[in-house]
Amino acid sequence: MSLALRVPEELSARVPAEQRGPGLERDDVRLLVSRGTEVSHHRFRELPGLLRAGDLLVVNTSPTLAAAVDGRVGHARVVVHFSTRGDDGRWAVELREPDGRGTTRARAGVRGRGALSSAAGAPASAAGALSSAAGGPAGAEVLLPGGARLVLEEPSSTRGERLWWARVSGAEVSAVLREHGRPIRYSYTERDQPLSVYQTVFALPSGDGTGSAEMPSAARPFTARLVAELVSRGVQFAPVALHTGVASAEAHEPPYPEWFSVPEASARLINAVDAGGGRVIAVGTTAVRAVESAAGADGVVRARAGWTDLVVTPERGVRVVEGLLTGLHEPEASHLLMLEAVAGRAAIDRGYDAAVRGRYLWHEFGDVHLLLP
Repeated sequence: MSLALRVPEELSARVPAEQRGPGLERDDVRLLVSRGTEVSHHRFRELPGLLRAGDLLVVNTSPTLAAAVDGRVGHARVVVHFSTRGDDGRWAVELREPDGRGTTRARAGVRGRGALSSAAGAPASAAGALSSAAGGPAGAEVLLPGGARLVLEEPSSTRGERLWWARVSGAEVSAVLREHGRPIRYSYTERDQPLSVYQTVFALPSGDGTGSAEMPSAARPFTARLVAELVSRGVQFAPVALHTGVASAEAHEPPYPEWFSVPEASARLINAVDAGGGRVIAVGTTAVRAVESAAGADGVVRARAGWTDLVVTPERGVRVVEGLLTGLHEPEASHLLMLEAVAGRAAIDRGYDAAVRGRYLWHEFGDVHLLLP
């Protein structure tokens, strides 16, 4: 699915809502509500009045990692984006080149879809250093801050050579990220932000140091005050976890396998609400992927933890999720297939046309879209 519209560059949210003016908070972003092809415009803090007692919000508790770390390959500077930790202790990583503006660009010559920005004009030094290592990127060694070393071993998928499985020696990756990492930042943002800006109110630290390379951003507008108001009105919450990687969901690229967990208590609550006539509303596409990965063909959600490669499409449909709170996605993003599966193509077309006309803001610091049945 792709949308026949263009998102003007000025609709990219460059800073968080709370930094756009005095007295503003996270929940001051705008909220577009779609009920079929009917749309209405709100502030996010109005959410309690738009839901009803008995509704269930499924939220992702995965914490955002400081997943970008500076490194060197020979004399060339690179930035390592740590994506996903495998069961064998290796990490899927992407090596990118600093662009001189505090962000990064794809390395020249990298094959594979989903690069986060153009490689045009990339310095030849980093690409050359990598290609000369062990006859190619495999075996390339990256020196990390503090003396740790990272060695590329093999591509993490057959789609291309953007993400590689790598081993780190000389330090635990969690320590490297904690001491030397920073949040991954994209070129449309104005400046670096502290890690706290990229954490949602639902984020819980993981015991093994894993988390999400990119913020589960649909939940960012929630505040503790707003959560308390929702609970007081009879809205319930079911926590799940899904650790997002750095693989771009733009340009028709399907998501890579990701680790998820649906606890027993959350599975029981989801089933009870569904059976009792309440609405199961996922907060973010990550929550949809987690819940639908744990749902059987009978529509019953069972406790599960592990890896999922599920791609939710209109053809597959959704078995449990009835509503979705999500950010605004690029017109060619594969996530739009999931939105279509939840709400239907006509609702997505109408909602996105209203978002562009209404000057809503895109990306992780932007406005949000509530799709209701």
